Amino acid sequence: MIRTCEFVSPKHPDKICDYIADSILDAYLAKDKLSRVAIEVMGGHGHITISGEVTSKAKININKIVKNIVGSKFKINIYATHQSLFIAQGVDKGGAGDQGIMVGYATNETKNLMPLDYELARNLCKNLYKKYPFDGKVQVTINNQKVESVVASFQNSKSDDLLRLTKKYIKAKNYYINEAGEWSLGGFDSDSGVSGRKIIVDNYGPQVSVGGGSFSGKDYTKVDRSGAYIARSIAVKLLKKYQAKEVLVKLAYVIGEPQPVMKIAFIDGKQLPIPDYFDLTPKGINKKLLLDKPQYAKCAVWGHFGRGFLWDLSR
Repeated sequence: MIRTCEFVSPKHPDKICDYIADSILDAYLAKDKLSRVAIEVMGGHGHITISGEVTSKAKININKIVKNIVGSKFKINIYATHQSLFIAQGVDKGGAGDQGIMVGYATNETKNLMPLDYELARNLCKNLYKKYPFDGKVQVTINNQKVESVVASFQNSKSDDLLRLTKKYIKAKNYYINEAGEWSLGGFDSDSGVSGRKIIVDNYGPQVSVGGGSFSGKDYTKVDRSGAYIARSIAVKLLKKYQAKEVLVKLAYVIGEPQPVMKIAFIDGKQLPIPDYFDLTPKGINKKLLLDKPQYAKCAVWGHFGRGFLWDLSR
């Protein structure tokens, strides 16, 4: 089987926006763990726009948080309001903050139970970023677990040096390095970014389906995030319980309702119901995974799974 996966650095415009969104979320949760936050961030060319809903007792300086990340020269536009009363009436009774489908996955291909193509791409990007802490991206193609081709493009790198460094970390038949030429203009200076746009990078790579919802900027009542985290936790536990090769978990929620309307697992392709002892209500997920505390800015870079977070553990 031929598989390809990409990964992007923390200075990619989309990932900067994710980091801003989750840094704002963390700031609210640090002062009020009951904060309800659902914000989107768009940035580029000297401007950052923040829009969404926030209901919290905390008072934070969003301008300061953002400028600490992107610099003082950016103009910050904030368009945020309280959570809609029509949404709040469903969340207040313990219901989900939105409808949607969430996916969790685990495979025995790697030690951290992530797909091999994903891990190769992530690890390469992390290693190159140590030398080139700028905008950049990589792509890895494998064929039957052997690396066929590697793509690497990093701002402020010399192609020959980047090639040597890439070869140091991964062996492949073909290398494509800065194929459009060396480049020094990147990040928000050359492009715009939007939070929630790199959901394949945030999840498990393109071979595993996604529910469609993004994570960054959302508190746990938004099951786009908490549902995906508990789905990963269940997948890890079932993989180890059944000594399986791979487990895919799917959940689906209705806005305002605490219990999912779908909860199924595919264990090596065989569909099984998820046992009732898993508490899949938003409050139950929070209790198990401790999602009402600040921890999300570090999730916004390098992916949300396979990094030793609480939802990566079989417990």
